[in-house]
Amino acid sequence: MTRDWRDDLSLKLEDFIDTFVVKGAKATDVYDAIQNELDRLRAAYDRDLDPADDQSDEAIEEPSNDWPASQA
Repeated sequence: MTRDWRDDLSLKLEDFIDTFVVKGAKATDVYDAIQNELDRLRAAYDRDLDPADDQSDEAIEEPSNDWPASQA
């Protein structure tokens, strides 16, 4: 894999952090908050690698159209 995505990620993170610093947050507080969220997301990912795989194989039932106004 090339480093292109990492370069893009770095630029987007800098921009993301800057949005909060411009609003008055300290950069170190933003870094800490991001790290806390990354830790939380990592823990969630470790518990369940792909939540989409947890969906039931049962068909989703559509609501019925047997209410009175649907008989027009």
